[in-house]
Amino acid sequence: MPPVQKSRIEPDFTRKDTWRVFRIMSEFVEGFDELSNIGPAVSIFGASRAKRGSYYCRQAELTAKGLVHAGYAVITGAGPGVMEAANKGAKAAKGQSIGLNILIPSEQKPNRYITKLLEFDYFFCRKVMFLKYSKAFIFFPGGYGTLDELSEVVTLLQTKRIKPFPCILYGSPYWKGFLKWLKTTAVPADTITADDLNLFQHANRPEEAVAIIQKFYRHVARG
Repeated sequence: MPPVQKSRIEPDFTRKDTWRVFRIMSEFVEGFDELSNIGPAVSIFGASRAKRGSYYCRQAELTAKGLVHAGYAVITGAGPGVMEAANKGAKAAKGQSIGLNILIPSEQKPNRYITKLLEFDYFFCRKVMFLKYSKAFIFFPGGYGTLDELSEVVTLLQTKRIKPFPCILYGSPYWKGFLKWLKTTAVPADTITADDLNLFQHANRPEEAVAIIQKFYRHVARG
């Protein structure tokens, strides 16, 4: 029996890591180009599973409206739930309603309230855009995705890799267990310091979240 000849067809070179660098570069270039002129913006994070009309969706919508009236664009992850509510509020207030969508197997569909949409294959490219073009982050109740963004920004603030800016936890009833764990478990274990708890600020009303951001930047302007 003659030996089986091996195919001379090379694997698709676009699947190689070296080629993937160009795909990553293209996401950065498009993101920088599209977002460079949006002006001051605030990113809002929260659960994609939150039901339309639920308490925190209504709060996110009102918060986004307040941010637009204060002169900010609103950036979200482009999905449903809290993200959709925030985009809805920004658009209703005639502001910039930006969505940074992630292309994942579950096919997150961008919500209909976005006025500027960018789509990403890579989570880390998307994270850079949130961080580079936001003056503050507001975290509504959410799941792993929200916690991932929260951990990322708090780590960068803690290690002074980025300039300080407001990192707001919205909704004390939701976040109190997490904060209690940090205070009673993480601090005594010496995995974080008590001062690290000051990296968060807290809001329970839309106007309170907007006021925190305005106060921070008034202080920065005064030097």
